[in-house]
Amino acid sequence: MNKKIQLQDLGQKDYKAAWEYQEELFKDIVDLKIKNRREELELETPNYLLFVEHPHVYTLGKSGYLENLLLNEKQLEAKGATFYKINRGGDITYHGPGQIVGYPILDLENFFTDIHKYLRFLEECIILTLKEYGLECGRSDGETGVWLGVGTPFARKICALGVRASRWVTMHGFALNVNVDLGYFDNIIPCGIRGKAVTSLNVELSTEKVDEEEVKSKIIKHLTNLFEAEFV
Repeated sequence: MNKKIQLQDLGQKDYKAAWEYQEELFKDIVDLKIKNRREELELETPNYLLFVEHPHVYTLGKSGYLENLLLNEKQLEAKGATFYKINRGGDITYHGPGQIVGYPILDLENFFTDIHKYLRFLEECIILTLKEYGLECGRSDGETGVWLGVGTPFARKICALGVRASRWVTMHGFALNVNVDLGYFDNIIPCGIRGKAVTSLNVELSTEKVDEEEVKSKIIKHLTNLFEAEFV
């Protein structure tokens, strides 16, 4: 089992270009696994974590509803935003500047074969990261992602999750709001959930800007511990 994860920070990258790159890495791993099975080989499969920041974009998962996007094509253009239907789970979400997006492309057979556990580990990584900033976050029953004020009228989401997996290989991942313009969330019903607010780390800390590189380093530290992995 290969527990090394190759870290790639893509900087700011168009959503479609990043999606195509994910698909390429994902396919390479799946093809290698098929080759191993067919030819009775034991070639090592790689793992990746991509960090990226996207220009303004709305994405709709395969179980989502288009009516949760509250803008028409002209309004999208006016806001400098794009829209894509994609093959992850979940409903609609927003990506944009000031948001840390993480795409783990892992062969879970290198770690554990349990998608539920995988999702909980991604959430736990964010919960532990935000705890280092003095924030008590948690999970909301029946809703993926990481929330503050769970069970209160002030519940607000700070991190969205949506993944796809095939042959135990994962893609897509998490989007953590760090220094995000929250006004862009007013144009959707986030994750299809009415009446739930969205927040950002800088808002919760009452500061203009949080060091995003510091946040990434904390995320990597907690992923290393949770997955018993080594980042290279």
